[in-house]
Amino acid sequence: MQFELSEALIKDLLFSMEDQMGNFLLDTREGVIIGEEDDEFDQVKDDDEDRYISLPGWDSSDGFRLMEHFAAGLRNPSIRDELARALNRGKGVFRAFKDIISRYPETEKLWFSFKERGMRREILHWYNALREQWGLDRIGLEPEETGDLVLEDFRFRLSMDSDKEAAAALHRDCIEEMRNYAMEQGLGAVYQESHCRAEWAWSFPGDLSLAVETGSGDFAGYIAASRQGNVLRIHALEVRSEYRGLGIGEDLLARFIEEARRQFTAKTGARTAFQILIDLPMGSEGFSQVLYRDSFKTYAVRYCFKADV
Repeated sequence: MQFELSEALIKDLLFSMEDQMGNFLLDTREGVIIGEEDDEFDQVKDDDEDRYISLPGWDSSDGFRLMEHFAAGLRNPSIRDELARALNRGKGVFRAFKDIISRYPETEKLWFSFKERGMRREILHWYNALREQWGLDRIGLEPEETGDLVLEDFRFRLSMDSDKEAAAALHRDCIEEMRNYAMEQGLGAVYQESHCRAEWAWSFPGDLSLAVETGSGDFAGYIAASRQGNVLRIHALEVRSEYRGLGIGEDLLARFIEEARRQFTAKTGARTAFQILIDLPMGSEGFSQVLYRDSFKTYAVRYCFKADV
């Protein structure tokens, strides 16, 4: 009954395991899967057990655990919370999960990849258990657990004038988020001052700007700065809410620094010292950890005291 676990067989196993309503067996002699609709299925006899074996176990509880693991590992807090609520609703869990994740195409791609890796891992467990019965060594390195999921299907590039409308719309959304946060904190007057300053300072694409888009070409975020001498002042680093928590802002900043270094070097023909300034708006203080990792130093800190009359 020994057989090779080929890539073609793995794909057939994945397809059959997904079919929760079907009943399947693996014909180890031919290396094919037969189902109840096949003539051979009804002809299988008890003495054929060495030739026909059951597929790796996979049921709705396995699928549910995989969804839980995926949701818990997502770095995007809004999508993670939505999926967690869906998984805790009781009835209709699978439909709710599918409906939510279909609204976020990039995360949906990540889910499909994550699910396939999890199911392949089960196939490898199953096959290695068989190999132990055959007196053979285990094969392959089992896929690593993914505890921190990051989207990889993003494209970073220099910003273009054609990005301005999308960048402006995102900037308005971020200003509105800052307003709501300020109101929640009782800092409406501070918001008014910050809002005016942010609107006055914003320009796009400025002297140096990078944009990031999804694999399907949707505008996901940008970083833009103005230049005065050897100083670059970042006046916007903004990512659409559905793509936050994925490390995109950090990646934008790192690529921005490298592009700035490349442009300053290209202009002078030698490595040139330059500085980058960035202000963090209220509610974004956590990004300071990213700045520290990239060797930024604290230049100024602004505090607000709200007096109750």
